[in-house]
Amino acid sequence: MIILASASPRRRELLSGMGIEEFDIRPSSHEAPLRRDLPRTEAVALIASGKARDIASGSGPDDIVIAADTLVFLDGEPLGKPRDALDAARMLRALSGREHQVITGLAVIAGGVTYTDAVSTLVSFLPLTDEQIDWYISTGEPMDKAGAYGIQGKGGMLIQGISGDYYNVVGLPVSRLAGLLEAAGHKVFSRG
Repeated sequence: MIILASASPRRRELLSGMGIEEFDIRPSSHEAPLRRDLPRTEAVALIASGKARDIASGSGPDDIVIAADTLVFLDGEPLGKPRDALDAARMLRALSGREHQVITGLAVIAGGVTYTDAVSTLVSFLPLTDEQIDWYISTGEPMDKAGAYGIQGKGGMLIQGISGDYYNVVGLPVSRLAGLLEAAGHKVFSRG
């Protein structure tokens, strides 16, 4: 059985879009601080790995656990999910007219072996007015997303451009995940 260690509806949709229709949802409650002594990609992959191990510890030997963690970095500093509307406004003002980095760490555990990777994408925001920021916050969309925006929703109207993997910014870089699943012995490119 494939297990997704996330409650994210976006990750569920993307996993289904890969043709993986049958999987369990078991969100991980594992929380770990970002390791500042590691390169950012390694540090975010380590967080995803912790989430995968958390769920794998209670899973069967034939289960495949998939975990991901996405962080937004502005000037090298992580922007998590906003605490409230004021925090969301602060983040959006900081991102306005600037480029930032989105990193998603991936971990797949199969047969007791952990496979990890991380994907980095650069995202450029349009210059935003206070009115645009207030409107976006009023939609409620920023409140459960790293960096206070979702590229796949209304937040896409705030984006000037990206350099890299779009699905990474959504929260699940599907091409890299497919590679990890293949390495773990789960054939995602087979016909049946």
